[in-house]
Amino acid sequence: MSSESNVKENTEGQGRVWILAEHSDGKLARVSLELLGKGRELAGALDSEVWAILLGCGVKGLAEELIYGGAEKVLLADDTILADYDTSVYSQVVTEEALRHKPAILLIGAMDIGRDLAPRIAARIGTGLTADCVALDIQQETGLLLQIKHGYSGNMMFTFVCPEHRPQMATIRPGVLQASSRDASRRGEIIPVSVSPSEEHTRVRILKEAKRARQGSSLEEARVVVAYGRGIGGLENFHRLEEMAGSLGAAIAVTKEVVDAGWISDGHMVGQTGKTVKPELYIACGLSGAIQHTSGMWDSGIIVAINKDPKAEIFRIADYGIEGDLAEVIPALIEEIGRASP
Repeated sequence: MSSESNVKENTEGQGRVWILAEHSDGKLARVSLELLGKGRELAGALDSEVWAILLGCGVKGLAEELIYGGAEKVLLADDTILADYDTSVYSQVVTEEALRHKPAILLIGAMDIGRDLAPRIAARIGTGLTADCVALDIQQETGLLLQIKHGYSGNMMFTFVCPEHRPQMATIRPGVLQASSRDASRRGEIIPVSVSPSEEHTRVRILKEAKRARQGSSLEEARVVVAYGRGIGGLENFHRLEEMAGSLGAAIAVTKEVVDAGWISDGHMVGQTGKTVKPELYIACGLSGAIQHTSGMWDSGIIVAINKDPKAEIFRIADYGIEGDLAEVIPALIEEIGRASP
């Protein structure tokens, strides 16, 4: 396999849509199911199939889940050498399979692994890559993948196409697509993939793995999110907000300024340079409403804004607004939540 190989023609796999499945702790990442849902839609427009490629060790059960989620075929690379993520090994496996089967489209979640892996695969194949897309579509006249993303701090939307090289590659932000529904009656084919990385691809060894402690529920899965920015004031209000989030079983979301201040890890950052979420309830505390943050939570079900500035932009997109000082409003809300709890 030549790392400079360039797939310009796409006859064997014409129209075929691939998604790279991510997983952790024995479960598929939600973004993988979101990509499957969109992949089925795109493949339908191309009158083709959606395939998934899955790498790991002892993950055959997840391959079956991908079929239940809508994949017609799953390329399964199951090997002990894939137990821990290694950029070089993973990119070699995916690149070789893409060159062998020649898909028209390859979609990857814009998560930690996907953001690391996608550009390396694209460079090896010799194709383009559009990162952090928020929407995808098929151009009816040409069958090209329309890759849509934010630009200029979210004030504009741009559409990219890759007319010559294949596969057309994009990473997609989690939370912007509808996840596929699980149907255990679906049937598909699991295709084993042999893994034989050369010595040059196995120069990295994992000596120890330490998982970062998570504060609150997972943002991607949360039904309720409590968000705050530097406008909350000091750490006293910070702890009150965490208490309120805990009483609601909510995840914590923050702006970039809060992460930069070192108050919380970047895994909680929502916005253009962070995550995209769409919970049933989003409580925005002390947020100005800057597009850099709100671009990551537009699709929330109900938005409640709490701010002492009546002219704050966040009130323009909120379903409900509370004008007041957080130091007074949050304790009152915590007390009411306690009364309403069984």
